Amino acid sequence: MSGVLQVALAGDALGDYIFGLDPQLLVDSAITILAMMALFVLLSYLLFNPARDLLARRQEGIRVQMETAAKEKQDAIAFKAEYDEKLKNVDKEADEILGEARKKALKKETEIVSEAKEEAVRILDRANREVDLEKDKVKDELKQEIISVATVMAGKIVASSLDENKQSQLIADTLKEMGDETWLS
Repeated sequence: MSGVLQVALAGDALGDYIFGLDPQLLVDSAITILAMMALFVLLSYLLFNPARDLLARRQEGIRVQMETAAKEKQDAIAFKAEYDEKLKNVDKEADEILGEARKKALKKETEIVSEAKEEAVRILDRANREVDLEKDKVKDELKQEIISVATVMAGKIVASSLDENKQSQLIADTLKEMGDETWLS
């Protein structure tokens, strides 16, 4: 019974307070609030400040990455412009190379044509020399033939015993027919 009596007495004691606030509860609540505040301050130094530092470092890293990305983007734009300029110059360089190739081809063509002309001149000179040699050969053969005809004629004249005037006349006529140039060359 003593346990039931204590509860009844406690019930009477509680009835006097609106919320059941007694000084002990207020002191306990104040201590709890102070402990929570101390715990909050302690945890802010132990947890929040490192978390803030981590966030600050992360923000700095992100800022650096953003600056690096912006710089790389500018570099990429500059490289793209340079590449576009080089592409434009490639057409010019290709035209220059083709122009040089055309010049070289024309020069080579000119050289080939000049060599062909020189070869043609050499062939013509050789042919002319051969023609001259053939002419000389024909002239020599003709002289030999004339000499043999003259010898035969002389033989016939001697055989027919012509007088000396007649023989002189025949030799003069023969020489006139052959011409002076035959004997001179």
